[in-house]
Amino acid sequence: MFFSRQVSRTVIGLVGFISVASALVVRTDNASPTAAATSMLTPTAVPTGEFLTTKFLTVGGHTDAHVTVPGHTITLVLPTCVQTEIPDKNGFVSPGTCHALYDFYPSFAAAVLFSALFGVVTALHVTQAVKYKTTFCWVIIMACFWEFSSFVTRAISTKYQQSVGLALVTQILVLMAPLWVNAFDYMVLGRMIHYFLPSHSIFGISGSLLGITFVMLDVVSFVVQLIGGSLAGPTAPESEIFKGIHIYMGGIGLQQFFIFIFLGLAACLHKQLQALERNGTGKKNWRPLLFTLYASLGLITIRIFFRLIEFSGGKEANKNPLPFHEAYFYVFEAVPMLFALAAMNIVHPGSVLVGPDADMPGLKCGWRRTQNVGTEWNGMEVENKAAYSRV
Repeated sequence: MFFSRQVSRTVIGLVGFISVASALVVRTDNASPTAAATSMLTPTAVPTGEFLTTKFLTVGGHTDAHVTVPGHTITLVLPTCVQTEIPDKNGFVSPGTCHALYDFYPSFAAAVLFSALFGVVTALHVTQAVKYKTTFCWVIIMACFWEFSSFVTRAISTKYQQSVGLALVTQILVLMAPLWVNAFDYMVLGRMIHYFLPSHSIFGISGSLLGITFVMLDVVSFVVQLIGGSLAGPTAPESEIFKGIHIYMGGIGLQQFFIFIFLGLAACLHKQLQALERNGTGKKNWRPLLFTLYASLGLITIRIFFRLIEFSGGKEANKNPLPFHEAYFYVFEAVPMLFALAAMNIVHPGSVLVGPDADMPGLKCGWRRTQNVGTEWNGMEVENKAAYSRV
């Protein structure tokens, strides 16, 4: 009996050894002895964290009546990791270790607080859009909803920190939401040009065409940032993450470039409205909305520069603390975007742009106004024409 037990244990040990060896070595009929011997080397220590493993895949040759295709071996370098740290109850593991999706311990309370704040702003924008019947406000409502959804997902993610899907969703939404605010600002300025200027244009360009042009430029920036943000996912290889970050930085740099051009046009509108006001021929309620636009674009600019500094500083905590402290994210990302959205609650475009000129004409109509701006003087009083010619 004792002898049979020893034999059984020996057999079980051999089977276990063969199973482990077969799992570690990729064997094929055409594998060279050198490659097989190399792949069977046992590492002296178990690797920790993220690393690359090399696997060899041999494709057999093929011969028929027309052609002979020789066999060859493909080398695959795959990212992998070994988790040696036990996650806590929320799934947190130390930054830099396997399956670490955050470079800090994310705050559940902060995520819930900003979820509530963005939820209030979203509800106010929906209510105001219905009240003032401003259908174009769906754009800023979308911005609010993306921010709200991002922080709701973030709050859930703090309790399930091993979930790649939750981390990716909150990252993409918070990175993309400001582009909706940008687009809304462009649309508001185009409507202000149409509403406040007698010619409904600036530099010979109609407000409707100007608004549509900048919205399309914003879409280009949106696509570039979406590609970069998707590549820089929390579980992507390091080389892929840096590639995605560079693409995303190019996208937000492009976004900021368009903002600077747009601010120049807003300043020109500001100057013309001041001249009309001095001559007593312009509408007088333009300042609150235009200053709100300035504030909104300024807050977006703060957020863009924060992201540029964060991503360009690298991933070393002693040289770039921004990615490793969540407080920076809330101060320079969440708070500016919350204020930018809330500013439009305080001075809502629907409360300023009232009357027959409040509705923006379509693109075709906008071109017609630009081309026939000279004929519009016929319907204006002589004093107004003279006053506007001095602007």
